[in-house]
Amino acid sequence: MSTVSAPPASQRGLGADAPKPGPAQALLHRRGLAKLLLLVVAAAVLVPLLATKYGAAWPSALTVDVSGPLGKTSDWIINNRDSHWLFVYFLGHLSNAVVISVRAVYLLLLALGWTGVTIGMTLLAWRVAGLRIAATALISFLVSGLLGMWVPTMQTLALMVVAVAFSVAVGALLGLAAGLSERLFRILRPVLDTMQVLPAFAYLLPVVLVFGIGVPAALLATVIYAAPPMARLTALGLRGADPNVLEAVASLGATGRQRLVTARLPLARKELLLGVNQTIMMALSMVVIASMIGAAGLGDRVYQALASVDVGAALAAAIPIVLLAIVMDRTTAAAGERLGADAPVTGPAWLRGWLPWAGAAVVTAVFAGLGRLSGSLVWPDAWAVDIAHPVNHFKEWMVNHLYSGVPVIGGTADWAAHFTDWVLNPLRDGLTALPWYGTLLIVAALAWLIGTWRTALTAVLAMAAIGVLGVWKPSMNTLSQVLAALVVTLVLGFGIGILAAGSKRLEAILRPVLDVMQTMPQFVYLIPVVALFAVGRAPAAAAAVVYALPAVIRITTQGLRQVDPAAMESARSLGATRWQMLRQVQLPLARPALLLAVNQGVVLVLAVVIIGGLVGGGALGYDVVTGLATGDLGLGLVAGVAIVCLGLMLDRVTQPTERRTTGKGA
Repeated sequence: MSTVSAPPASQRGLGADAPKPGPAQALLHRRGLAKLLLLVVAAAVLVPLLATKYGAAWPSALTVDVSGPLGKTSDWIINNRDSHWLFVYFLGHLSNAVVISVRAVYLLLLALGWTGVTIGMTLLAWRVAGLRIAATALISFLVSGLLGMWVPTMQTLALMVVAVAFSVAVGALLGLAAGLSERLFRILRPVLDTMQVLPAFAYLLPVVLVFGIGVPAALLATVIYAAPPMARLTALGLRGADPNVLEAVASLGATGRQRLVTARLPLARKELLLGVNQTIMMALSMVVIASMIGAAGLGDRVYQALASVDVGAALAAAIPIVLLAIVMDRTTAAAGERLGADAPVTGPAWLRGWLPWAGAAVVTAVFAGLGRLSGSLVWPDAWAVDIAHPVNHFKEWMVNHLYSGVPVIGGTADWAAHFTDWVLNPLRDGLTALPWYGTLLIVAALAWLIGTWRTALTAVLAMAAIGVLGVWKPSMNTLSQVLAALVVTLVLGFGIGILAAGSKRLEAILRPVLDVMQTMPQFVYLIPVVALFAVGRAPAAAAAVVYALPAVIRITTQGLRQVDPAAMESARSLGATRWQMLRQVQLPLARPALLLAVNQGVVLVLAVVIIGGLVGGGALGYDVVTGLATGDLGLGLVAGVAIVCLGLMLDRVTQPTERRTTGKGA
């Protein structure tokens, strides 16, 4: 083979031998220029006309007062909750089914006692996940008992088992529909956006109006929040299945159902497992919020402790939440990995496969009986350890030494002030001062340039709805905080995710850290954040970054790891450097996962807007909290809908829309 005179690929880059842009690329380029030209002409024509007629602020003539109808709706629900057929024959039975399910699980846990639950969960983890996860489960339940949180842990575990089961079932069905039908995907996308972006505080009041204070309302709120990640990742996995494999299966004469069961679902297994993981994390993150409407357990202990500003007691209840998340995550992930790997084919193999389960059940029953004979079904109080006082002393030490006066780098108060003055204030002032029609044109331009006219129309209508509801100014304030937190989240998340994708050791180190960050209730670290950064918009942004960062890192790492090994090997054989492979192979091929990471970053940052309203974030978050506290359905729901509209707009301007193409080169 002759030697070519061109420089090696490692010097000239992977794209040096790429073919010249064809007719399709040139056509898309011309379309982009045509779009830009039309937008410039539209701005030149519309802006002077709108400025002359309306001015910069959103005109009051274009606003609609919805507080009256919402108030009447609230009154109707209250008056008919005990008599209307919808409540008596449907919602009432649904509520009873939820209560019975949660109570049955809780009574089973109490009947097993602390010995039976600990040994049973340990054996379950060992059977499906191995010895290491079994040790994690054993330590987790022992620590929950040592912290004096055994009964609240069992209450939370019962609620979470039912909530996660409901969330996974609902999310999987929605994701299956969206993954198999393009039309249903477009229909469900705004529904999933609304379910995940609408702050829990905003729909807590309607849920309480319908179901009352108690477990059904708490579980429904958890399902609404935790099901969308399962649906999104299920749809992503089904839509991203290898077309060559699907074509091969279809060529063998497989029916649509057979292609789904034998090809699509197995190929989407990793996305499905990640969906279960995210559902568990988000369900557990709702524990504290659910406790505000009657869900007992660890969340209620956290909420009561923080109400008295007792960080130590709150942490003692939050640690079992994190441990539950880790155990449930590791166990379900390992079960999914083994699902179908050792499928039995003969009778004896099937029988032998169930013998270990029978042995585990017998051992669990023996230890449960020993616990009953000892006279203690719950963890003995004498074995509990108090960590509240040391934690509170440590928090006070941090505040005294890090808040201000740190040499060279300054204190955390200085960092918060600089972030507010240099980032948050300019963003807020700029968005508030920008005329409303200018904002709509910018949104339309961004959405149209990366998508279609339908995408642009959806984004513009979402922003226009904010103005029509009469909350334009507070929405711009909230948008400034969301944008600042989102940029920080994506920069950190993409950077850490890229590093973790290239190092399994780093990923193993980060995994428990990300679990803690994602499952630790925001209320727990809210007081230390406020103590270190003072009350204001800076701690609100910090809380949003901490909450949204783990999901962005996980999805980025997963997407880069799933890049076709053949493409990586081809680039490596051409002499590409590691940076060239990342920039020209991994990142382009992982684009769907990266876009999903952006989407999840948006919705998770928005989810903490309400928490930010509790610590000085103001704007829409404060309105939602005030509406819940005062029972004002109009105020809270309008602010919540405005947050959804912001999320819908941000999704449309950050998620490119695939165009349907027909003809050659289209």
